[in-house]
Amino acid sequence: MSADAGTRFAVDVYAARLARAAELTRAAHLDALLITPGPDLQYLIGSRAQSFERLTCLVIPSSGETPAVVVPKLELAGLGASAAGELGLQMLDWTDGTDPYRLVRSVLNVGARVAVADSMPALHLLPLAGEFHAMPVSATPMLRQLRMTKDAAEIDALRRAGAAIDRVHARMGEWLTAGRTEAEIGADIAAALVAEGHTGAEFVIVGSGPNGADPHHEVSDRVVEPGDVVVIDIGGPVEPGYFSDSTRTYVLGEPDDETAAAVAVLERAQAAAVAAARPGVTAESVDAAARDVLAAAGLGDVFIHRTGHGIGLSVHEEPYIVAGNDLILEPGMAFSVEPGIYFRGRWGARIEDIVVVTEDGCEPLNLRPHGLTQL
Repeated sequence: MSADAGTRFAVDVYAARLARAAELTRAAHLDALLITPGPDLQYLIGSRAQSFERLTCLVIPSSGETPAVVVPKLELAGLGASAAGELGLQMLDWTDGTDPYRLVRSVLNVGARVAVADSMPALHLLPLAGEFHAMPVSATPMLRQLRMTKDAAEIDALRRAGAAIDRVHARMGEWLTAGRTEAEIGADIAAALVAEGHTGAEFVIVGSGPNGADPHHEVSDRVVEPGDVVVIDIGGPVEPGYFSDSTRTYVLGEPDDETAAAVAVLERAQAAAVAAARPGVTAESVDAAARDVLAAAGLGDVFIHRTGHGIGLSVHEEPYIVAGNDLILEPGMAFSVEPGIYFRGRWGARIEDIVVVTEDGCEPLNLRPHGLTQL
């Protein structure tokens, strides 16, 4: 970890990533990779620069030449916390009245074949296309290979994020009580996320009673009642920016037999999917492992979303654990395993862990009890 308050990794981590990015760009028969602010820029040089109407762009030539950063002079200080200086990157700063797109082109030949991230704003994409006399291609294939398999530093960060969110779930009885609104409970959870090591609360879902049947419900003014089943799905970033994401389902009081039985099936489905996650299997086979258990119990129709999503510097990234995805899992891939069951107008339940594929299976990063927890 960097000495910079833990906000980024050591410089050698980024140097290796830049070298790999150039290698993948060269293998794709392209001349350069152009990266504007966002998770990809943070991944490559540790920069948390924001995207504005003034262009900031990392230029990675495939030839192995030193990458350059085109950056507004007034934003230059913001790069100080990144690894750009230690990496020895070319810093091409510009002021209003200068054409930054021509600066990008000056690093490369006119007509160079360049790739850009899908998230690059059209505000910048179109002028760059004009400078290179061709529309850039998508950098998604290269960026996917770079970010989908986590290195040791990233896995360590995800472990710390998993432990932090587990500590919040362990305290749920402090806030989740009958007579309080979802919004009140959610505010306490958000504060606890920070207290337990996150830099903020990215999302807080408190789905009580019928609201639990909406997978993307957040919080409302509904008052939690005795007997309610409550879905708590929470997460946020820990330095240097890697996310936690964990869901557990609680019940206020004694559950009825039907509810207890359904959640027990869900617990088996989630465990089956975790057990299925290993190198050499497809992403869709992990989804099928959960889905098959629920379908056999007559609950297949109430599982209405994919089993999981990748996680890292973004809450949702590749690989996606979903039917139709024949991607072969490899060691270092990190993703959620989160089957759910949803009974519209009544209640819902979801169980979610983050796992990292290892050499011979997977490592769950969330260790709190998985079954229906009585409070």
